[in-house]
Amino acid sequence: MSSSPTPPALEGNAASESVGLAVDAGLKPAGPTPSQSRFQVDLVTEAAGAAAAAHDKSPNSDASTIPTNDKATPVADGADGAGGDEGKSRFRVVNFADPSEAGSPLDAGPAEGLQNGDTVMSETSLHSSTGGQHHYHYDTHTNTYYLRTFGHNTIDAVPNIDFYRQTAAPLGEKLIRPTLSELHDELDKEPFDDGFANGEELSPAEEAAAKEAAESKGVVKFGWIKGVLVRCMLNIWGVMLFIRMSWIVGQSGIVLSCLIVLMATVVTTITGLSTSAIATNGFVRGGGAYYLISRSLGPEFGGSIGLIFAFANAVAVAMYVVGFAETVVELLAGVDALMTDQLNDIRIIGTITVILLLGISVAGMEWEAKAQIFLLFVLITAIINYFIGSFITVKSKESYGFFGYDSAIMMENMGPDFRGETFFSVFSIFFPAATGILAGANISGDLADPQLAIPKGTLLAILVTGIVYLGVAISTGACIVRDATGSLNDTVSSMFMANCTDAACKMGYDFSSCKDPKTPCQYGLQNDFQVMSIVSGFGPIITAGIFSATLSSALASLVSAPKVFQALCKDNIYPGLSMFAKGYGKNNEPLRGYILTFCIALAFILIAELNIIAPIISNFFLASYALINFSVFHASLANSPGWRPSFKYYNMWVSLAGAILCCGVMFVINWMAALLTNTIVMGLYIYVSYKKPDVNWGSSTQALTYHQALTHTLHLSGVEDHIKNFRPQCLVMTGYPNSRPALLNLVHSFTKNVGLMICGHVRTGSRRPNFKELAADHSRFQRWLLRNETKAFYTPVFADDLRQGTQYLLQAAGLGRLRPNTLVFGYKNDWRDGDMMNVETYINMIHDAFDFQYGAVILRLKEGLDVSHIQGQDELLSSQEKTSAVKDVVVSIDMSKDSDGDSSKLSSKATSLQNSPAVQKDEDDDGKAPTQPLLGKDKKSPSMPLNVSDQRLLEASQQFQKKQGKGTVDVWWLFDDGGLTLLIPYLLINKKRWKDCKIRVFIGGKINRIDHDRRVMATLLSKFRIDFSDITVLGDINTKPKKESITAFEDMIEPYRLKEDDMEQEAAERLKNSEPWRITDNELELYRAKTNRQVRLNELLKEHSSTANLIVMSMPLARKGTVSSALYMGWLEVLSQDLPPILLVRGNHQSVLTFYS
Repeated sequence: MSSSPTPPALEGNAASESVGLAVDAGLKPAGPTPSQSRFQVDLVTEAAGAAAAAHDKSPNSDASTIPTNDKATPVADGADGAGGDEGKSRFRVVNFADPSEAGSPLDAGPAEGLQNGDTVMSETSLHSSTGGQHHYHYDTHTNTYYLRTFGHNTIDAVPNIDFYRQTAAPLGEKLIRPTLSELHDELDKEPFDDGFANGEELSPAEEAAAKEAAESKGVVKFGWIKGVLVRCMLNIWGVMLFIRMSWIVGQSGIVLSCLIVLMATVVTTITGLSTSAIATNGFVRGGGAYYLISRSLGPEFGGSIGLIFAFANAVAVAMYVVGFAETVVELLAGVDALMTDQLNDIRIIGTITVILLLGISVAGMEWEAKAQIFLLFVLITAIINYFIGSFITVKSKESYGFFGYDSAIMMENMGPDFRGETFFSVFSIFFPAATGILAGANISGDLADPQLAIPKGTLLAILVTGIVYLGVAISTGACIVRDATGSLNDTVSSMFMANCTDAACKMGYDFSSCKDPKTPCQYGLQNDFQVMSIVSGFGPIITAGIFSATLSSALASLVSAPKVFQALCKDNIYPGLSMFAKGYGKNNEPLRGYILTFCIALAFILIAELNIIAPIISNFFLASYALINFSVFHASLANSPGWRPSFKYYNMWVSLAGAILCCGVMFVINWMAALLTNTIVMGLYIYVSYKKPDVNWGSSTQALTYHQALTHTLHLSGVEDHIKNFRPQCLVMTGYPNSRPALLNLVHSFTKNVGLMICGHVRTGSRRPNFKELAADHSRFQRWLLRNETKAFYTPVFADDLRQGTQYLLQAAGLGRLRPNTLVFGYKNDWRDGDMMNVETYINMIHDAFDFQYGAVILRLKEGLDVSHIQGQDELLSSQEKTSAVKDVVVSIDMSKDSDGDSSKLSSKATSLQNSPAVQKDEDDDGKAPTQPLLGKDKKSPSMPLNVSDQRLLEASQQFQKKQGKGTVDVWWLFDDGGLTLLIPYLLINKKRWKDCKIRVFIGGKINRIDHDRRVMATLLSKFRIDFSDITVLGDINTKPKKESITAFEDMIEPYRLKEDDMEQEAAERLKNSEPWRITDNELELYRAKTNRQVRLNELLKEHSSTANLIVMSMPLARKGTVSSALYMGWLEVLSQDLPPILLVRGNHQSVLTFYS
């Protein structure tokens, strides 16, 4: 759309004055409508009818379809041009008002004043990357949205829940608040696209989920009763209630049975509280236990527990189905109606059953929920049937041990009577009955309000089922004896009743024969698993209850496993399983997951022997419970501001106790299964940690890492430095981290896992600093360093020149004790080609480093260091990091084509983001650049053939990425700087790439004391515990260098001499003041001996170290204010020219080595 220019009459007014718009009398501010948000939206337009007609034709059309009018809106006299200027900026208005309301009848009212240019004006639509959002953008003059806040028109938005949504969730659409740039930037600047706030970037899985959520209509969602309470109760009330609870009472007695139930309930209650806390700490999506754990503890724990939890649920289907089939086969055997034999009948019935259950599940969640309601009704009927039957005493049932409620029976059954069992073995048999508490949470994606439903339904289910279990334990113990023969003939005559000791005898029955091991009885609490059927009012209802309990648990597990597995696959934690992430239908049903679960369940049904696998399943569930409890403890310990669950009834220490209890119960149930479970969890954890999935969920692991880092950094700041703990902490002037790979890689070699490394980058230029671009570069290049496994921090600064920027970094880089103590930069190879003031700046950086008590290190490669100018080496970011929203220009800043100093002035070329100087990655590169060639050929576009010098430069830039092989690191320790010159090579050769290299030490000495000096140095090195292969004493170090070498040096510095003897003193002083780098004749003569030493040292270096892998040499010092920068640069040049890679090192003359313990 186009906008008319601002009338000239408006241009001179101050932007801060209020702007009044005279609106046509027929156009009045729109009144509030129900469809609008908390923002009052006034539509100011000359063509309201046309706009309304356009909206009527296309209610969902973009604002660009509205007819525009080229006439400018009339502006009142005296109005300023702020509004017109702001028309140059952009603003996004997203769903602030329904477009169909835009053309609604307008009420009469005066024009509102616009505050300080805060008008909402949009020339250009900004296309957001988030799916499912509608953006309405109106032309500056023809159609304008004004957002009225507190009675004034401003684009500053009031708080709104829709600003905080991550995706186009079904609960409401995401709105985009005005960015800081749109509110703060100058009117003639384009607002910077701030993108997402911290942690709001959506993973591909979340974007897909958002798209599905936005597209799905009429999705079935459950409340807390049908979705959570019913499922949890059905899962907890398993077959244990009917066929094991009475046996547990027989073994343990009433007291210990109640203790067993209470112990299990304590574990599940603590876990339920922890689940509630996590579930109410933000919006919960599908995935149940996996989602809760992964979003809290991170993908490593979430991915490992998610896989085994889904598998456990799949195998649990087989367990419950086999339990159902066994009951059916027993009934068939009772009427002699077996099809083949018992084992095969179990397989046949189990297979048919699981197919029917699969059909119910695939039919949809609504059908499955209806089936669960029916099964719950049957189950509750069976429980009520038992309790009613327990009050009805029938003479025929007495021989089976049921006499109705009697205090004698209750007292007899109060204590334990373990027969081949122990308390813990009985507990391990009962506990799996309590492992259904996550049945509701597992379908969290199908709940209307998971934050309300999960705590309410889960905790109520635990309470109700716990009370029922306790009731059954007390009831069975109070009305059924432990042993009964089932024979009506075993009555006691009246004469023997006086000598009765047990309860049955007092009731007129003699069951003493049951105590004989040779003739065990078949009835009573200890012997008959089906005793509850005998007690009940109508036996077949108990059988129906058993069927209901097994089928409902199987159905819940059959639904839970695919849902959890689908959520796991959507997050792409295990890339090979991504095919199971696809959902079908309006409910996004995981049909592929259902088929996989069916196959796993069927395989275990066909085995039909689950006694070995059952304890492993219980342990899998317990491992999930333990991690849920630990998640709450961990999140509370991390003290993250983001941990604020609305459910307040939890305690971090109780959760920790719950986690320990769960682990203890795992070993009580089956210690071998517990070990196997822990091994599997740790194996999966290590795998996921190694694969490093590209997800960021704001886990408590991150929060705790930050908390610990902050605590330790503060603690470290209170401790004085000690020589033994000295580490080289380097501020490396790399520029863009990928511009000087050799410098980056060499320094990383001796700082990795030892000391701090900060990649400093000084951004200079005549234009105004773009701090937003600087911030974007900071995060982008930090990601680049992490992706290339370089343990360093990238710190860019804006400054007027390189020296000022370096001073900023020397003062401010680092934190507490984690501050640099050594400045590292590249040698300025092109110092003779450019402006000599750049050399002045470069040398002053060295002086500044010493002034700040830093050590200084200079790396020189004869080929150079900076590769940013080479064509084809300009891919900055991997394709997945490029975003269409970022179109800012990144300027390549270096001193000139071959400069290896850092940023000093703008280069002649400004490249766009995709063409900025960088390191190309091969398409098959897995991101581990240090082990791959750093610079690869651009496969997407034809690259220009490289000239010979650039080819050599590329090869040289990669030399420190490779294994160095057998070679030497020559240390020319000529001056004692505190030991840094010796420490750096020692750290280097301890690294894998340099371990085959040997250290050779070269020292100065006198010809008549060579042996003595060698012995002294060998003693010193042995005290420092530094291995060396050879020590060479240079007795001829003070010999005069060759004449041609001196002549070459003099020719080199000739253009930079002041030659004050050939001009008047005043003219010489003026020239020296304007060009302080110039070398005076007096200075040259004064430092003649030092100059000759540098020339001589170069000759000795070529003689002794021409084949070394690396030379580490004491850097010559120049007194500040006395030695000119040109002469000092000449010394560095002549000392290091035509040599292998050389590192000039000068510590800050404080000891960094000690031989004391």
